[in-house]
Amino acid sequence: MALIYAFIERALAQTFSHYAIAPNQVAIAGFSDGASYALAVGITNGDLFNHIIAFSPGFMAPASQSGKPRLFISHGKFDTVLPIERCSRRIVQQLKQAGYDLEYREFNGFHTVPTAITQRAMEWFTQSTPDKVFHS
Repeated sequence: MALIYAFIERALAQTFSHYAIAPNQVAIAGFSDGASYALAVGITNGDLFNHIIAFSPGFMAPASQSGKPRLFISHGKFDTVLPIERCSRRIVQQLKQAGYDLEYREFNGFHTVPTAITQRAMEWFTQSTPDKVFHS
């Protein structure tokens, strides 16, 4: 796992060093296992990703903690693939205890990403990103 994180960190550093990127407008997102990985990569690289969007994550295993990215997490109350009680509710509690700025949305549904949740996540992201572009 450490090799994967090292590779991702090098790829991100190279990208940020070659392109004009607005750091406050960079997010990492995913659904299901992708949401779990978005949490891990985003929290580990919180100095590069200041927003994390996780739809129905199953776990959270960052290699370390860097920065304080803002988080949006959603989960279906009737999810049988990754049950909400064992997954998002525990993750959200841990993140709140760690002091993260977090918006959490539970919805009446299963292991999906409803359109209304996607729209809310995009509103949350776009309303919280200043227009600053930094060149390296």
